[in-house]
Amino acid sequence: MPRVDAIRQVQITEQTFYRWRKQYGGMGTDQLKELKRLQKENDRLRRAVSDLTLDKLILSEAARGNF
Repeated sequence: MPRVDAIRQVQITEQTFYRWRKQYGGMGTDQLKELKRLQKENDRLRRAVSDLTLDKLILSEAARGNF
């Protein structure tokens, strides 16, 4: 199957394909798995920071009597 047909079949643009190829093309399977794991961990930590920041804001407002 030609590359253009494969790109159309998975419904992405050629620009996306070439960007992904440039970004991930030289990585092996183990490296891609590690990247995915690190991205998930990063997302989890970002959510935790966001939750803690919100908790701090709420507690600060409550301490000032602005609740």
